[in-house]
Amino acid sequence: MSAEGSFLASLEGKKFLVVGGGVTGAGIVRFLQKHKAGEIIVVDEKAASVADVSAVSELPVGEFDFAITSPGWRPDHRFLLELRERHIDMYSELDFAWMVKAELAPAQKWIALTGTNGKTTTIQMVESIFDASHVRGIACGNVGTTVLTALMNEEPYDVLALELSSFQIFGSQLPRYEAVAILNIAEDHIDWHGSFKEYAAAKMKLLAHTSTAVLNLNDPEIVLRSVGWNGRKIFFGLDTPQAGEIGLVENILVDRAFSVDPQNAELIAELLDFSNPVPHNILNAMAAAGLALALGIPHPEIRRGLAAFSPDHHRLEVIAENEGVVWVNDSKATNPHAATAALQSYLSVVWIAGGLAKGASMDGLVQKVGQRIKHALLIGEDRALVRSALEKHAPHVVIHDVDMTSSPEALMEALVTLARSLAEAGDTVLLAPACASMDQFKSYAHRGEAFAAAVRKVLSL
Repeated sequence: MSAEGSFLASLEGKKFLVVGGGVTGAGIVRFLQKHKAGEIIVVDEKAASVADVSAVSELPVGEFDFAITSPGWRPDHRFLLELRERHIDMYSELDFAWMVKAELAPAQKWIALTGTNGKTTTIQMVESIFDASHVRGIACGNVGTTVLTALMNEEPYDVLALELSSFQIFGSQLPRYEAVAILNIAEDHIDWHGSFKEYAAAKMKLLAHTSTAVLNLNDPEIVLRSVGWNGRKIFFGLDTPQAGEIGLVENILVDRAFSVDPQNAELIAELLDFSNPVPHNILNAMAAAGLALALGIPHPEIRRGLAAFSPDHHRLEVIAENEGVVWVNDSKATNPHAATAALQSYLSVVWIAGGLAKGASMDGLVQKVGQRIKHALLIGEDRALVRSALEKHAPHVVIHDVDMTSSPEALMEALVTLARSLAEAGDTVLLAPACASMDQFKSYAHRGEAFAAAVRKVLSL
């Protein structure tokens, strides 16, 4: 396509509306500025400055050539409804990125990953494999770098590994992926999607954008909802794999899907290669390996990448071991499914939980792992949901309510002080709240950092 007829060239001088003033919105603004867009207006319910552009809190009057939306805005939000009524062309950030990719990086391959939990860990594993195999690739999307920012790299990446939320998948129609992976589907963001059925449908919609999918055989929702999809399914799980699968044989991760001879298994890694070989981390590694294998990365390089990987902060992060008690920060466990996986990693737990439940039920969590909990220290807006589930399904658990005092940091000091008085040698004090953090903290990271600082202060470490 000639420069005169290119999509990128057509952006020059145009008037844009960017919906959303967060990280994605800032990436959109920087991209448009680089490509000489005309007027750029950012609209957000919270007015702020976004990449040197002042955001407004109401839709301006007048016409726009394009509107580009950040993920997370419900389709029935008043901003989006009004834009449709005004017949203004709207693109999600992901669809807009796919359109400009055709010119900026036509040979670039995209892979994608989603799931209720483990997305960031798994996509970071993929990036570690890229580093080990010298593939010019980057993890982006719902983690760290936005997709448009990744496309602004001076020398185009060969591969983008996209971590995608249900919001991003729901709002995208255009991208095509070399392969996708779906880790798990459990209750989350029900308040946004309206029902578990709609949330699960948003996750599974990713299959419509690829011909190869790496799917968790141990997740019944994925297995059931992938029936009838006609692409290539690579199942992974914790049992001995059948032909066409990735699985576990004793202490070895093996591949019978991409191996030259599917009757013979190829070694991917050993459990000894992992710093924290709990079941959900092994499943994450299998998904990362499946995506890498779909790109043609050899098994030995995948093993090196997985062995070099170190988990992110706030995900089963051991803060201290003191007087026989282990203190663990899993603040990123922002829903019941993630908290269940964390609790399954320990036998005797003083559990810190609560916050914003986002419409999720706590019953299933307590039914599965309630026997591991000795004490529950409850905080936040939806603590009553956690209390109700514990009283119904685990009446042996001693429940303690801890209220916000002067600050989030003071709250964490009170929690840690109480937990120290309750925990005995052999116990784990676990921050795995099963809820989002924004009722009392800036983010899950802020919550985790406050917990870690409080542990070090109270224990005088």
